[in-house]
Amino acid sequence: MSVTATATARSPAVASFYIRRSAREVPRLRMTVRSSAISVAPILTKLQTDCATPLPVLRHVADSMSADIRAGLAVDGGSDLQMILSYVDSLPTGNEKGLFYALDLGGTNFRVLRVQLGGKDERVIATEFEQVSIPQQLMFATSDELFDFIASVLENFAQKEDGKFHLPPGRKREIGFTFSFPVKQTAIDSGILIKWTKGFAVSGTAGKDVVACLNEAMGRKGLDMRVSALVNDTVGTLTGARYWDDDVMVAVILGTGTNACYVERMDAIPKLQGEFSPSGRTIVNLEWGAFSKGLPLTVFDRDMDAASINPGEQIFEKTISGMYLGEIARRALLNMAEEGSLFGESRPQKLATPFVLGTPDLSAMQQDKTDYLQTVGSILYDVAGVESNLSSRKIVLEVCDTIVRRAGRLAGAGIVGILQKIEEDSKGVIFGKRTVVAMDGGLYERYPQYRRYLKESVAELLGPEKYRNIVIDHSKDGSGIGAALLAATNSKYDHNY
Repeated sequence: MSVTATATARSPAVASFYIRRSAREVPRLRMTVRSSAISVAPILTKLQTDCATPLPVLRHVADSMSADIRAGLAVDGGSDLQMILSYVDSLPTGNEKGLFYALDLGGTNFRVLRVQLGGKDERVIATEFEQVSIPQQLMFATSDELFDFIASVLENFAQKEDGKFHLPPGRKREIGFTFSFPVKQTAIDSGILIKWTKGFAVSGTAGKDVVACLNEAMGRKGLDMRVSALVNDTVGTLTGARYWDDDVMVAVILGTGTNACYVERMDAIPKLQGEFSPSGRTIVNLEWGAFSKGLPLTVFDRDMDAASINPGEQIFEKTISGMYLGEIARRALLNMAEEGSLFGESRPQKLATPFVLGTPDLSAMQQDKTDYLQTVGSILYDVAGVESNLSSRKIVLEVCDTIVRRAGRLAGAGIVGILQKIEEDSKGVIFGKRTVVAMDGGLYERYPQYRRYLKESVAELLGPEKYRNIVIDHSKDGSGIGAALLAATNSKYDHNY
């Protein structure tokens, strides 16, 4: 995905992750900007204390995640984690052949993709995709308006299919639909929307089958295609990664939002009540953004949560995902500017705008290696409208690092919680052999410090002997290919493998 130079139209609805490439020259500093390290020191110290993630805190979070997984598997509503059954009972083998489409609605962007599969020998013969931004007004529109827009993009994409792709006569084009919002799945090709997240507030969809919504929209467009698999983006990522590596057991998305899933034994899911598939395994979607136990929170987290469209919900997501890290930092910096004169007499009016500072800005500032931190100064001026000196820029970097360090380390603790749970039920299955955690999402991909803190947290919690068997691997854009693969494995036509 191409990346741009600014942080456009920041709001809760459009906090997708991208990196600033360049920055304007910082204007000459006025004499009114003065060092404020002393006056903001108590605020910074409290922030660092409240965000601290020493090993005992990480251990408590990991253990609580394991316990919540068990409680959610026992009965619906048993914990913060919904532990949604994916109905993915058979994973791709590499034998899949044919032309399949995928539609990936995961946040502020969505993708359409087609792939020609060639079986064991050729695997992925050809693939094409297009990415489209969701117009902000559609995030607050009606269900029909959103799905009509999606169907029209799919229609335009299908019309561009060329000779690299071949559909056998008499077959409909089949789609794997990646829908990255909480869904109560009722079959591999149907699921009821529980609620919108990630800033979406589309009316008329909650309580409806999202596959039916898409099918009806395609019908209105005269589009002769069929959804054969409905998957969460995390499930798609796991499936796509597993296609290439049989050791993949867990997948985690860290982007605008966040989620995780893993491969579970069916006899370890009490709420299934004995409904086992021949494989004896399935993928379970945690919806781990709703986790909330033992998280170290600040006054800025609580204020942001209170002002959100879903107060009291998705606390883990609000602590570790790309949509929110910039906003937490903005609230902390605004407090330092108002209470501690962080930017001297420079009035932070733009900084008072919610979500004006994006997580990509934090990352861009933390990559600044210049002597006077000119990139930091430029972003503060361009985005937040404040002038700064070297001292205040260093404090800004301390704030960024404090918030991102907490986020990465908590995400790592969540991963360990999943691994622990699987290991407790199947000794040696996780820590006794190579086990892969497939990672995807712009936050993980494009924020080096976040990645480092996440891996450090996993290593600290597991210790060197166990950690050496754990591979945390970036599976770029795996969810789209994964959805197409699941469309193939669940095709209504003979596979002819």
